[in-house]
Amino acid sequence: MSSTVVSFAHGSVRGESVITRIEPVDDGAVVVVEATPFHPVDHTWPDQPGDTGTIVVGEESVTVAEAVMAAVSDEGDFAIGAAIPVRRGADGWTWLVAHRLDGSAPAGFTEGAAARLVVDEPHRAGLSRGHTACHLASLALDLAVADLWRKDPGTDALGTPDFEGRANQSSRIHEDGSVDEYRLGKSLRRAGFDTETFAATLAEREASINAQLTAWVSSAAASRIVAEGPTIVDRRRWHCELPEGEAVILCGGTHVDSLAAFEAIRVSLDLSDPQLLVMTTTVVPAT
Repeated sequence: MSSTVVSFAHGSVRGESVITRIEPVDDGAVVVVEATPFHPVDHTWPDQPGDTGTIVVGEESVTVAEAVMAAVSDEGDFAIGAAIPVRRGADGWTWLVAHRLDGSAPAGFTEGAAARLVVDEPHRAGLSRGHTACHLASLALDLAVADLWRKDPGTDALGTPDFEGRANQSSRIHEDGSVDEYRLGKSLRRAGFDTETFAATLAEREASINAQLTAWVSSAAASRIVAEGPTIVDRRRWHCELPEGEAVILCGGTHVDSLAAFEAIRVSLDLSDPQLLVMTTTVVPAT
């Protein structure tokens, strides 16, 4: 068995393939095919939910509740989602996209059967807008707090001090938005970040982020995914041709092909817990 070939990086939402494996799970079954347009949720950094949609075999159609990562060890152990005991790409494992069905597999769903795969396109589009906006918001956040570093924390995709990389502890993308959490504890202060000034100037930082996002949306910059290879385990990077330069971020998700997809992107910053910054990003899609 080979790793699943994927086409979501190029924006595909439909495909035809052959079923290679069907596995029962507690709440139904998962289906694996040779090639799929479905984007799966990552089991180690589950920021973007997996695609939903349908699989059709002959006259039988089933709903895909979510696409998830799966893996088979060289010894034949099959695992899906959080049950996978290693990080994606680890040696000794073959990496797959599993389509979690909403129920059991129909009789016609057998290994070797030809299948048509159709992604829920509006759901994918909303997640893609949410993911691109999430990256843009993180870059704008880094710019807005760049003056608060007393030491060099490393740089982000635009060469700005990398607050995102240093402080982000979770990111959750949804249709047309995201929620990111940043830990502002002792380790960040030891790294040279001025948390007291940040807290005292929170409103100004939020306004700066939103002004930057407005400028980037107005640029209608091109956005794309570049993949190192065709399979789910091959690395992919998001590229965006911003006025300040091309931003390149390692990313396994899906994205819009232009910032013209947005009417607006805005963030709100919440520091109710002095140790935890919550940034909520909201998208207004272009009409």
